[in-house]
Amino acid sequence: MTMQPQLWGGLECTVNRVHDRYQDQVRATGHQDRAEDLDRLAMLGIRAIRYPVLWERVSPRHPDERDWQWTDERLGRLRDLDIRVIAGLVHHGSGPAYSGLLEEGFAAGLARHAGAAAERYPWIADWTPVNEPLTTARFSALYGHWYPHHRSEPSFWLALLNQIDAVRLSMRAIRRVNPAARLIQTDDLGRSYATASLREQAGFDNLRRWASWDLLCGMMTREHPLWERLSGFGFQDRLRAIADDPCPPDIIGINHYLTSDRFLDHRLHRYPAHSHGGSDTQLYADVEAIRVLEPPPQGLEGALREAWTRYGRSLAVTEVHNGCTREEQLRWIAQAWDIAGRLCAEAIPVEAVTLWSLLGSSGWNSLLTQPGHYEPGLWDVSNGTPRATALLPLARALARGGERPMLADGAGWWQRAVRIVHPGVARPASMKAHLAGRSHNSAASPCSDHLSSVRPLLICGATGTLGRAMARACALRNIPFILTSRAELDLTAPETVAAALDRIAPWAVVNAAGWVRVDEAETARDACLTANARGAVALAKACGDRGVASLSFSSDLVFDGKKGAPYVEDDPVAPRNCYGLSKAEMEEGIAALGAPHPSGRHLIIRTAAFFSPHDDHNFAVAVVRSLRRGETILAAEDLIVTPTYVPHLVATSLDLLIDGEAGPWHLTNGEALSWADFARRIAMSCGCDPSRIRGVPHRTLGWTAERPANAALASRRGAPLHSLAMAIDHFAAHLPGEMIRQAA
Repeated sequence: MTMQPQLWGGLECTVNRVHDRYQDQVRATGHQDRAEDLDRLAMLGIRAIRYPVLWERVSPRHPDERDWQWTDERLGRLRDLDIRVIAGLVHHGSGPAYSGLLEEGFAAGLARHAGAAAERYPWIADWTPVNEPLTTARFSALYGHWYPHHRSEPSFWLALLNQIDAVRLSMRAIRRVNPAARLIQTDDLGRSYATASLREQAGFDNLRRWASWDLLCGMMTREHPLWERLSGFGFQDRLRAIADDPCPPDIIGINHYLTSDRFLDHRLHRYPAHSHGGSDTQLYADVEAIRVLEPPPQGLEGALREAWTRYGRSLAVTEVHNGCTREEQLRWIAQAWDIAGRLCAEAIPVEAVTLWSLLGSSGWNSLLTQPGHYEPGLWDVSNGTPRATALLPLARALARGGERPMLADGAGWWQRAVRIVHPGVARPASMKAHLAGRSHNSAASPCSDHLSSVRPLLICGATGTLGRAMARACALRNIPFILTSRAELDLTAPETVAAALDRIAPWAVVNAAGWVRVDEAETARDACLTANARGAVALAKACGDRGVASLSFSSDLVFDGKKGAPYVEDDPVAPRNCYGLSKAEMEEGIAALGAPHPSGRHLIIRTAAFFSPHDDHNFAVAVVRSLRRGETILAAEDLIVTPTYVPHLVATSLDLLIDGEAGPWHLTNGEALSWADFARRIAMSCGCDPSRIRGVPHRTLGWTAERPANAALASRRGAPLHSLAMAIDHFAAHLPGEMIRQAA
């Protein structure tokens, strides 16, 4: 009978040290104070979970002072839920402040903690004393990102050997309590590719990547290619002791990311400066191989096959995560699961695929060196309360054999032409031959840019900023779509709308159409109400009747601006102009519809003043154009707005739609400021003179419609966009020169 992989889960639980500052992912995601998270996990059908019993958390001040209260409660609940625990003792850490990766007592200190943990939880059978020892040694002692911030090869090997000894001694202590305890040893596994002049560097990298497992398996003897190198640093006795008393893993845990495979290129001019680095003898760029090589690198399947060939031991994919848009997250997990199943069918034992990380993670875009972005997992905890994403139904489908979410079967960006962002390089012929005849990730799933079997997304509003932006995003994200104009689909004609929905059979409809001219609405009241309210409500009703989700866009102008603080989703609306009234009536009408079918949910995004480098008609572009003509700009100093960057808005709106969200959501780039200050920020970012912007009362600008003095938006529901500073920088970097020159 063919083995089938299990579905495991994992919490991002890193406690790492940067100088004297500790960062704790369990606290960052709020899991520290939410015991009820564990009951949510039970809904998934996972068989086991990687869970923290971390040294730094249990004994932060002194090795003899242990606080087990939090761990007792959480592990006890997991046991009640019949979810097997894979206990982690150090996760990208260097131990408490009284220890360190380069200190002689690190291994014995962790082993002491391991023994105490095993005695307290003798029922735990699976352990990972040190997560990713090779990666941690690189980041802490070779690259200097984490404590102790060394940058030398001897320090790197010392940090690695100390961690390997910590694993050996810890498992010895654990097995004194539970002789059947299993070691699940994780590390990141990728392959380095290179230009011919860097062949030796890539060869060394591809040998070094195995070091953690080679050491534990007792393979690093005199015959090992790295023996002489490490002996030259004075580690011969350490190597001999480890080889004489190995601790081979029961399961080789492979963590593989889309960034794991690397490409080394001596031609620095082809790549951005941040990718430049090198060794003591050569300078080179180090970039993601998936962004350069054609055909693509071997990916996860190749890594698993190599590990099986090298060790002949049971494998597990111990982290599966893609920090990207929702459908790409779905595709990455689904493909990892399919790869594991395919290998099992070939008698290569892949015991499990691990959903990582269940509650998301924070700061990995900066390698945890400073506060950074939050990336959702199966739940989005950005507002403090876990909100299920579309990954949750996928997990249930994988665990129970049900139908996967529709977008999970598309070709990921790593399988499409969009993946190439640097000048393309042919993959070395020797590697092509090595992989010949094997089915790897690029052949495992359909690689067409659009999937004919997937129902499309219907986008109404082909001539508007949002409609075009939605279409661009869908094309980039491999989401099949149909974009219609008013001439093709009149939303005020119910029979036409019904016929179109029945003919197209979309999985969701985005209404990006409608009236957009705020001042002209005052003299065209009925036309504005028809476009923004009556037609929008009729479209939403037709969608709901057919079990089709809908997304509509509202405005900050539904509020009167008198609150004196940012408005949130449940604040009462009180529009001050006709345009705001039309949006308020749209919201009220859609809310009254309900959802006759579970899938016919109605999502409403309230947002504020748009700006985009791809739209000819927005305030930010007008500012840059005028300033580059040498003109002075008058901008309202007495009206507060929360500007919204269209590419960020569209990306998050699509994620929420895929997640099946409903009701009102506020999406802006999070910063409230006056129109004049916004103009100054745009000017500075685009290299223009901000002194040419004059702040004036808005009543001097000749606007017909009354505006609220402060219509700033905030959210209680989560899913924040990136910061306004990041949005403005992105706007400046992507503003086409021809757009600015048109009116010059």
